[in-house]
Amino acid sequence: MSIVFSAAATLSPRSRLLFPPLSFSHTYPTKFHRNGWHPSLSKSRTQPLITNSLLSDKFPTVGSLSTGPIPSTHLIEVVKTAAQTGAQVVMEAVNKPRNITYKGLTDLVTETDKMSEAAILEVVKKNFEDHLILGEEGGVIGDAASDYLWCIDPLDGTTNFAHGYPSFAVSVGVLYRGNPAAAAVVEFVGGSMCWNTRLFSATAGGGAFCNGQRIQVSATNQVERSLLVTGFGYDHDDAWATNIDLFKEFTDVSRGVRRLGAAAVDMCHVALGIVEAYWEYRLKPWDMAAGVLLLERIGPATEKLKNKGIDFSLWYKPENYRADV
Repeated sequence: MSIVFSAAATLSPRSRLLFPPLSFSHTYPTKFHRNGWHPSLSKSRTQPLITNSLLSDKFPTVGSLSTGPIPSTHLIEVVKTAAQTGAQVVMEAVNKPRNITYKGLTDLVTETDKMSEAAILEVVKKNFEDHLILGEEGGVIGDAASDYLWCIDPLDGTTNFAHGYPSFAVSVGVLYRGNPAAAAVVEFVGGSMCWNTRLFSATAGGGAFCNGQRIQVSATNQVERSLLVTGFGYDHDDAWATNIDLFKEFTDVSRGVRRLGAAAVDMCHVALGIVEAYWEYRLKPWDMAAGVLLLERIGPATEKLKNKGIDFSLWYKPENYRADV
């Protein structure tokens, strides 16, 4: 499961991430296995009530210590250009009729998803032809021996886009040897006939920005005074049912829980400080523009799912890609 927090909380002690937090802070590890990423979750004591705490400062950051031979300034400019190029494709289509097909019963894809990804790939290949790329629509392309892995979601929140309903975004991030190096998310704001965008960006150790201005997370450190965000996948299995229960539980003790339908947007809103925390089960690499953490209140529910044999290893690591995690 993926969780990102803003302020200060009691957390279960371990786990690790595949894709970068937008602010590149407060994330912690998962283990590799040959079929993907295994969350390494410890048992956590049950608390009778969530009171203080949305974030602990006891956990190390896992942003890349280096962007390798590519200067961070150059890397982030290409990342932002790629995301904005994809966003131009989306903007051109946003008020037009949709050509929709389905990947599952309710999991849809539009021609815009594919066109946006193609435009993003063109930018990446033009600048870094030897890098490895993982796209939501196109899968893995490039050299697995590369130290760089690009994770691309050409249209996060496709269902919202198809209905002309915010929120949705274009998300582009790059890892260096498996660690977050740079990321950009173009969020579509407004609504039908009045769409606009804002650009979130970050580099490891360089802070997070929105439209070029530095941003920071909320200072609120009590759940009772917090607005939370979650998401639900397309598979209505035990993990989905558990998250429904958690939704009810957090709704009862917080100012409210929102479900926007676009993970990249949810996490950017945490980085911007307009919501305090976000959690979700089974995000894919291209979904994740923010960190992976575990609330103690969520820990016991997750342990019950693990004991039922629920597989949380639905992450994907390209074969032969090297990662220092």
